[in-house]
Amino acid sequence: MSALADRLRMAREQAGLSQGQVSRLLNVHRPTISEMEAGRRKVSAEELIKLAKLYDVSLEWLTEDKKEDSDNDERVKLAARELAKLEKSDLDLVLKMLRTLKRSKKT
Repeated sequence: MSALADRLRMAREQAGLSQGQVSRLLNVHRPTISEMEAGRRKVSAEELIKLAKLYDVSLEWLTEDKKEDSDNDERVKLAARELAKLEKSDLDLVLKMLRTLKRSKKT
């Protein structure tokens, strides 16, 4: 699987959309989205622009191959978007889990 295909899938999942929902929003067949995410179909520049807007990610993040640091930055943004949807008590629990995970990595 290509980096683009991997990022398309990850961005769609983080946006909370199914392949069917994306296909309806872009007016394409669902297998088209599946083929893009599997790396078996080329994605046009126009499609990339639409997908980046739909998923609220940068076009650069979707298309650049060598971007480990930037990839992590974008993943943090995607995680923050999901965290913002949580209730306060659930967010507090996630933060506690993160602190525990961070501490366990130090030892």
